[in-house]
Amino acid sequence: MRLSRSLSALLGKSRLLQAALVVGFWLAGETLVRVLGIPLPGGVIGLALMLVLLATHRLETGSVRRGAEWLLADMLLFFIPVALAVVDHRELLGFTGLKILFVILASTAAVMIATALAVDRCFRWRAAHVRDAIASR
Repeated sequence: MRLSRSLSALLGKSRLLQAALVVGFWLAGETLVRVLGIPLPGGVIGLALMLVLLATHRLETGSVRRGAEWLLADMLLFFIPVALAVVDHRELLGFTGLKILFVILASTAAVMIATALAVDRCFRWRAAHVRDAIASR
């Protein structure tokens, strides 16, 4: 069942209603997670629901595009608590902050290197087994 033409036209004109629709999908996902006990974030479930509706053309992209762009444009507002924490803890701007930054960068690099090595090893293992299978024919 597609959205009615009048509702679709109203959504197409109002950025606020489109943003509310995106938030509504998030809330629906949260509700499903809590009711069904799904071990995933509600936002992921909600956006998956929206993706299904978009893919099946039950929901038009124009019905959410401007609202989603508006939310993304103002995403910095969602990170204000982090900025306030830095202001409250001035030591993060000094040597302590540099140590924390080093740990974050080093751990990120370690994860990336370990992942690359694991993928490379799996790729070589699979290539060797494919070669053995072809040679045994």
